[in-house]
Amino acid sequence: KSGLDPGGAWHAWGMACLKAGNLSSAREKFNRCLKPPMDLNQLNHGSRLVQDVIQYLESTVKPMLIVDDDYFATLRELEATLRTRSLSLEMMGEGKIQHNSYYQECLFYLHSYGTNLAIISFYMRHDCMREALLHLLNKESPSEVFIEGVFIPSYESGKLHMLENLLETIDPGLESWAVYLIAACKYLQRKNYYHILYELQQFMKDHVRAAMTCIRFFTHGAKSYTELGGRQTWLLKIKDHLKVYLQEVSRSSGRKKMAFTFRKKMSATDVSRHINTVDLQMEVTKFLHRCESSGTSQMTGSSLPTLFGNNNMKMDVACKVMLEGKNIEEGFGIAFRVLQDFQLEATEVYSKVAKQLVKQQKYSEIRQLLKCVSESGAAAKNDGDTIILNCLNEFQNIPAEDLDNLIQDMDSDENKIQAYVLCNKLRSAYLVSVRQEKTRAVQLVQRVRQLAESAGDDVVRAICAQWL
Repeated sequence: KSGLDPGGAWHAWGMACLKAGNLSSAREKFNRCLKPPMDLNQLNHGSRLVQDVIQYLESTVKPMLIVDDDYFATLRELEATLRTRSLSLEMMGEGKIQHNSYYQECLFYLHSYGTNLAIISFYMRHDCMREALLHLLNKESPSEVFIEGVFIPSYESGKLHMLENLLETIDPGLESWAVYLIAACKYLQRKNYYHILYELQQFMKDHVRAAMTCIRFFTHGAKSYTELGGRQTWLLKIKDHLKVYLQEVSRSSGRKKMAFTFRKKMSATDVSRHINTVDLQMEVTKFLHRCESSGTSQMTGSSLPTLFGNNNMKMDVACKVMLEGKNIEEGFGIAFRVLQDFQLEATEVYSKVAKQLVKQQKYSEIRQLLKCVSESGAAAKNDGDTIILNCLNEFQNIPAEDLDNLIQDMDSDENKIQAYVLCNKLRSAYLVSVRQEKTRAVQLVQRVRQLAESAGDDVVRAICAQWL
């Protein structure tokens, strides 16, 4: 009469019937106020009213006999129960769910009015993980439902191994679970749960991604190579994963192509290249660890370079190896291999090292570096000169004798003249200029005279003018 919504009254009446143990009457009352969700895959447990019913039924421990309104109620109940079990005969477990009328009631309400997440969460709460997984597959629920309903509760309760075993039992090839497993990996990565991620990748036999996770374990948060020295087991694990992957690829190439759509693929050439990188990183780690332990290490940077970074970082590794040994020669071999293997810009790296040596006032070491570069067999004709020219920007800080020695070590007279001009040693630039072929000598001396005029060096200007 008052036009109020009768839903609340039907719900209260239904709850009263439930509490009185009259399950069939309760169903009838709830049928007038409960509605199935618009989207069965929404990420919630359905309406508050349904949740109240389930909560009450789950809290009612002792099973009670069903009191029927009429003779047909049992038939209706049987029909509903059969409907809720239409999934698969496999879902007939031996647990308490199958033998307790109150749990059967829960399933009736969940299947009639609940979301897929609510049904799966109910199974998980009552240790029916298999039923939860089968429901998920049967309904083709999205991966968010798997993560919320199955995956998170599994790892939080320490049942990840149990989940993995069941996934494998239901589908030994894991292909049915591909979407769910990839989504779980992405979720773990977002959460920074790398140990669980690594565990899952190993279960999936996704060896390439497992190797990538090991790289993170090796590099993440390390402040020194002493620290990395203690993490070398991760390098061995990376190699193991990549080798197993290579074996699997070579085994499957002879047979019919295997699906394995969810595992990361990589060419055999790339895998071999990565294995070489790991070997080289092990050498670098041992060498720099030894340098840090013996106290020869001098470089301190904000980030620790490894060969798993970009090319700039790899160049930093080469510099670090050369500069942190007892002398340049000690680390040059490893650094040279880094430069060759990754086809890095060698002259740029050598120049960087030379500049650092100027800062450290190790001028004899620069000459040692030039010797190593020329003996490496991979240097171009004027690489040594370029290295010296690049570090002369700091010439004010280099003692005169060391500066002269460095410039004298240059191969090309043209470069020597350029170096003397750069260091304002115009007299020396004049002396080298006049030794050149006549036409070229005239050009060079004229240039030195102009520079002398600009610098106000009357003595050199006069010498040049006289010669000309």
